Amino acid sequence: MTVRHFTPQGMLQPAPYHHVAVGTGTRHVHVSGQVARLADGTPVAPGDLAGQVAQALRNTAVGLAGAGASFTDVLRLTFYVTRWDAGLIGAFMTGVEAVAEEVGLPLPMPPASLIGVESLFEPDVLVEVEATALLD
Repeated sequence: MTVRHFTPQGMLQPAPYHHVAVGTGTRHVHVSGQVARLADGTPVAPGDLAGQVAQALRNTAVGLAGAGASFTDVLRLTFYVTRWDAGLIGAFMTGVEAVAEEVGLPLPMPPASLIGVESLFEPDVLVEVEATALLD
């Protein structure tokens, strides 16, 4: 296995992600920010954070697969969410959990950051996902 995820004793638990990832591969895969759009640009789940998280993760899985990787190879995920408020965590996690099995995203997730931003490149985009993976 190229990537090992874990949370050492003494770190915050439970968390929806592991705190540490150790990679031993040599080929880096970086998937740029993925949003809730189909390949033809059609918006998915307008106004629905859970639906947009799910679709952005689907698109991230497609990007990883294109490079011969999967979520099990991911060292780190970064989520950018517009107008973030702690009250949105339920909808955010609903989106993650709804698609995790479908896309092979292990739960808890690899180390992840959720960053609140005022806006993204289009007014209807609520979330963007970036992934970094490591392969042998």
